[in-house]
Amino acid sequence: VSVVVPTRNRRRLLAVTLRGVLRQTGVDLEVIVVDEASTDDTPALLAGLGDPRVRTVRHETPRGVSTARNRGAAEAHGDWVAFTDDDDLWAPDKLARQLQAAQAAGRDWSYTGSVNIGEGFGVVHGLPPPPPEEVVAALPHYNAIPGGGSNVVVRREALRRAGPFDTRLRNTEDWELWIRLAKAGPPAWACSPLLAYRVHGSNSSLDIAEILRGARLIEELHRTTADWGRLHRWLAESCLRTGQRRAALSQFACAALHGQARAVAGDLMLIARRRLRRRSPVPGPAGHSNPTWIEQAASWLRELERAG
Repeated sequence: VSVVVPTRNRRRLLAVTLRGVLRQTGVDLEVIVVDEASTDDTPALLAGLGDPRVRTVRHETPRGVSTARNRGAAEAHGDWVAFTDDDDLWAPDKLARQLQAAQAAGRDWSYTGSVNIGEGFGVVHGLPPPPPEEVVAALPHYNAIPGGGSNVVVRREALRRAGPFDTRLRNTEDWELWIRLAKAGPPAWACSPLLAYRVHGSNSSLDIAEILRGARLIEELHRTTADWGRLHRWLAESCLRTGQRRAALSQFACAALHGQARAVAGDLMLIARRRLRRRSPVPGPAGHSNPTWIEQAASWLRELERAG
């Protein structure tokens, strides 16, 4: 498996991400870090790793996450390619279990489940993802694969046939590629929380204007209609994450106008209950978490934290 990691000026987060990647078991691994002109001590971190499985490609000017991922994929030697952002974390058996699922089902790509974590290693939200047949039906309307670009592993030849990440997109490029992969054939799934998606103030998911632009372009490219109600609920959660309550209310209102009134009411009731209990606002648009799912992820996250 070739793992592509785009990065820019996130030395601290990147070090933890690479720790999780390099602890993968049961797979032959190469890691291609695409450094987008970092000006912090990211180059020193990479030079000091001393792991022959890691190689670095550097862009002297930032070219964007889609270009960085495409460059890494072009450099890949593995039969399979996986992507992870420089702030997300993997369980040690993530890749092995996804490959086992793909091979058992005879499919060319595979996804897994995820949880959301905060600045540290604590889980703040988690639910199982939908099964493959539901994912294929949903993808033309919303991104049903959790965890952004850090989830999927795909056979390199299937990626070549589907084509690269669309460089016109900066926040929805993973969703658009998953649509193309699904048109060629359904994915397999490893239904366990093997990915931890880190939520923080510099997530690209906070760029609402760019996400809306990307969704409209996806509608045009694939002759589809986005699920705008679901999308606006998700954007409301992104606003709450950074304390933008007025913007969150605006997004909730848009969601209600697009057919999600009942779901929005549930979100707001849950937020109110959690505030009364002095807990953080709802961390995900679905509102509710699965305790068993969260504990499964918490177990390997604790091990990764101790390994540091």
